[in-house]
Amino acid sequence: MNIVKNTVVTLTYIVKDADGNLLEESNEPVSYLHGDYDNIFPLVERALDGKTTGEKVEMKLQPADAFGEFDENLVRMEPRESFPADIEIGMQFVGSPDSGGEEMLYTVTDIAEDKVVVDGNHPYAGQAVHFQCVVSDVREATADEITHRHAHGEHGHHHH
Repeated sequence: MNIVKNTVVTLTYIVKDADGNLLEESNEPVSYLHGDYDNIFPLVERALDGKTTGEKVEMKLQPADAFGEFDENLVRMEPRESFPADIEIGMQFVGSPDSGGEEMLYTVTDIAEDKVVVDGNHPYAGQAVHFQCVVSDVREATADEITHRHAHGEHGHHHH
């Protein structure tokens, strides 16, 4: 079966940076609902269109097509007392941007005596990445999956 709109695609993937260092890898196969549902990087989805089980896609993605451009506005300084005493660089927490809007994940990037610098950019923002994936399964989506706009089942999205 070929990958077309409203098929559920199961794949394994590897994401490397421009120097070939591994950034992210699927430990087990992941499934997504194909067809512009925003479940996967759009350029990867386009490259997978029409492919079938066993086929491989490899491509280089610019930051805008992968984890986003680096946005200076997402870096902010917060008072040290807003954080737990044992805070360390690299710790992550969820917060709302100054402008309001949805909560996002911030990473602590610097700690001074009375200030903490946090960064709401994705850790790989601003990086061009090399994306590689192998299709391990293609099946028709169920009506339920199409209604919910994502894959269900063992590798898909779970409702809690």
